[in-house]
Amino acid sequence: MSDQISVYIADDHPIVRQGFIRIIEDDPRFRIIGQSGKGDDALNQIRALNPRIAVLDVNMPGKTGLEIAKALREEDHPTIIVILTMYKDQEFFDEAMNLGIMGYLLKESAVNDLLNCLNSVHAGNHYISPTISGYLIRPRKKKEENKDENPIHSLTDSEKRVLRLIGRNMTSKEIAEELYISYRTVQNHRFNICQKLGFKGHNKLLQFALEHKSELG
Repeated sequence: MSDQISVYIADDHPIVRQGFIRIIEDDPRFRIIGQSGKGDDALNQIRALNPRIAVLDVNMPGKTGLEIAKALREEDHPTIIVILTMYKDQEFFDEAMNLGIMGYLLKESAVNDLLNCLNSVHAGNHYISPTISGYLIRPRKKKEENKDENPIHSLTDSEKRVLRLIGRNMTSKEIAEELYISYRTVQNHRFNICQKLGFKGHNKLLQFALEHKSELG
């Protein structure tokens, strides 16, 4: 099928890698065009094959998944990156988001999440394993419960509407169409929200929106 979504996968554990390949190949929407167990080989093959999506283990011999993502981003390479990790670690997550990684999967739940993740990132949306997103937001929630003022209260109604749609993994273009406002207005709202909440970079907005979905309605 010519319209199949091309996927490259790199993981240094052959059994794990083959398991993920079987899951992907069982779905007719996707096709595997390459695989590797070494980071350096993976980077070179992604450059040569130009897959739509590359699923990368965070730890591999040679370059790590994050180092590959950084190299591809510096080259403005179009491949969408999904990171596989065993670690429930805020630093790894923040680094991945800052590198523009679209998918972040915890290995323990990847068997169930993988296809949903591939569909989501192919459509231009972020995907974070529900297991890990729940883990990462817990410390921040505890801190915010001790604050006198909820940071959401500083936002205007328009900003809250934009933030709510960010939490649905919608792009700025999609938000503009949904709210019947200009793309530039959406970008201004995003900037103002970041200023009020003290965030640097739009990736923090996604995490914050996911954490506060119930409050945003």
